[in-house]
Amino acid sequence: MRPEILTPLFKNISSLNGIGPKLNQLFIKLLNNEKIISLIWHMPRDFIYRKKVQNLNNNDLNKIIILKVKVIKHNIYFKGKIFIIKCEYKETPIDIYYFSKTASSFIKKLYPLNNEIILSGKLEIYKNKFQIKHPEIFPKLKNINEISIIQPIYSLTKGLTQKIFYKSLISSLKIIPDLNEWIDKDTLIKYKFLSWKKSLISIHKPLDKNDISKNEINRKRLAYDELLAHQLSLNIIRNNNKKSLGIKFKKNNNVENFISKLPFELTDSQKKSVKEIEKDLISNYQMIRLLQGDVGSGKTIVSIIAMINALNSGYQSAIMAPTEILAKQHFETINKFVKSDKIKILFLSGRDTLKNKKIKISKICKHEVNIIVGTHALIQENVNFNKLGLAIIDEQHRFGVHERLAFTHKGSKPNILVMTATPIPRTLTIAAYGEMEESRLTEKPKDRIKIQTSAMPLNKIDKLIEGIRRIIENNQKIYWVCPMIEESEEIDLEAANKRFEKLDKIFSNKVLLIHGKLKPQEKENVMDKFKNKNYNILVSTTIIEVGIDIPDATNIIIEHAERFGLAQLHQLRGRVGRGNIKSNCILLYKNNLSEIAKKRIETIKETDDGFTIAENDLEIRGPGEILGKKQSGFPNFIIADFNYDKDIFEDIRIQTQNLSIDKLNNEENINYKNLLYLFEKDIALKTLKSG
Repeated sequence: MRPEILTPLFKNISSLNGIGPKLNQLFIKLLNNEKIISLIWHMPRDFIYRKKVQNLNNNDLNKIIILKVKVIKHNIYFKGKIFIIKCEYKETPIDIYYFSKTASSFIKKLYPLNNEIILSGKLEIYKNKFQIKHPEIFPKLKNINEISIIQPIYSLTKGLTQKIFYKSLISSLKIIPDLNEWIDKDTLIKYKFLSWKKSLISIHKPLDKNDISKNEINRKRLAYDELLAHQLSLNIIRNNNKKSLGIKFKKNNNVENFISKLPFELTDSQKKSVKEIEKDLISNYQMIRLLQGDVGSGKTIVSIIAMINALNSGYQSAIMAPTEILAKQHFETINKFVKSDKIKILFLSGRDTLKNKKIKISKICKHEVNIIVGTHALIQENVNFNKLGLAIIDEQHRFGVHERLAFTHKGSKPNILVMTATPIPRTLTIAAYGEMEESRLTEKPKDRIKIQTSAMPLNKIDKLIEGIRRIIENNQKIYWVCPMIEESEEIDLEAANKRFEKLDKIFSNKVLLIHGKLKPQEKENVMDKFKNKNYNILVSTTIIEVGIDIPDATNIIIEHAERFGLAQLHQLRGRVGRGNIKSNCILLYKNNLSEIAKKRIETIKETDDGFTIAENDLEIRGPGEILGKKQSGFPNFIIADFNYDKDIFEDIRIQTQNLSIDKLNNEENINYKNLLYLFEKDIALKTLKSG
């Protein structure tokens, strides 16, 4: 049961004043959570600085100012589309502009004649007259000093304004409790950390520029909390798993027979990984192993060999992928290599009809199927396996601790293999996944042709179009990846739509568009058309980053490559070069690149080794503001970023290494439990209670 002191933070956002059903849905869409605590974890991405002015003058042009004006006159122009409020500030004229179809009666109510109104906005000048367009107004305030001179700005979703979000956030900050400290005093002093509560409030409500300058320390404090909770959770689950025996497989010759019949020879690192996994599977203890493989290194066949081990010992296997496209791809690949009347393979999807789902779940429960492939649907409460011996989680960085270990809490302790195509520097592996056993695939298959990577400025795009014509004449396929412009899916989608429209005009009936807003069936239909029909160009957002395997796709164009991280550029490049045809990756970049962007592009051109790229990424990424930025990569943390927070890992490891389940269950360690509750480490908490 959650401690009473934390209960207010876990109420629904709809319990806050002014949050009706429509706004509540917008908050849930933005935060992927309906609890108040998710509001306080949503960090600002920038800050607006307001200036309180004594007089209007040209020195303050293009600055955001705060002032109290007197309303003199209302003017409406162009059929109500332009509304001008004539005002004065200390006898200096200033016009307030609104460009919209907003009802004039509404604006008149906001600016009653001869009244004084406090407002804030960017000061501009037009025909020697001061003006402000679409200011923020404070109709209920009488004193200008009540307005903060610093306003945080947040990444939001369409329909949710900064004003509404911040009002709800301030309400949330008021209910943050005072909690006892869980970080030891020496660490607090070492990093100059404030308390958990003070760090949060300072980030969201900075009093001045000096407060903002301390934001990186405050963010790191919260990152420390999150990584500490993560490490505690891993330790609790891992220590609990060691208490009892796991599922032991039999050693047999069928695996060797299967490998000998493959149409290719395994690489040395594949052979090594197969042996490491087999050793775990025939031991008395549960396997929890991480399989890291660079793009195109052959992780899937290693996982299939592990499934053959399970089959030969009479157990079921399940493989879970983060997207339906990737899960379907696994299903097709497994069917291709595992051909036998005795082996039944089933695909379980969240899109299955209720009738089909019931039939499939029944087959799983009765052990009428041996290999089950799917998405999150595999870990729903109503899915019960008959004899699950091996659970494989692909693209593991997209699943949290809860999801990747949920199989352990289905009444058995199957062996778990987690896979990632996002190479992780050795210095970060323990911090990310605890002391999990690790296998690495460091080589590409011997017949794989190296991808040629080049870069060109965006102003030479016409030359690129000519090259695309030749590619289409050879009936090859091209990915065109559009840039990340903002932390906004809507704006990213707009960029993809514009690129699609331009290319479709040039290459009519040859271009398709895919993005995250499409429904699963629509995405599947687009990918099927691109793969099997007479379409040559797929314009996409970054949703093709992981796992898509189309051998005929030989070229990828990444627009505004300077906006992507090194690891993401490498992942995107890995969508081509899947067959035996020469493939190309073209990086389009803007002029006047920063030094960091230049280093990224040079690195991606020079090497195709994902592990080298991952190490370089740590060095290349600048220490710029990361507060409120969406971090791609592994795992899904709210605040922590492995690239920036590696300096605190050792302190966290030391703090957690001697904390056993018995010690954590001691009432004296209620502080650690509060931390686990704050970051919703439910499985770890459940383990503590049962342990």
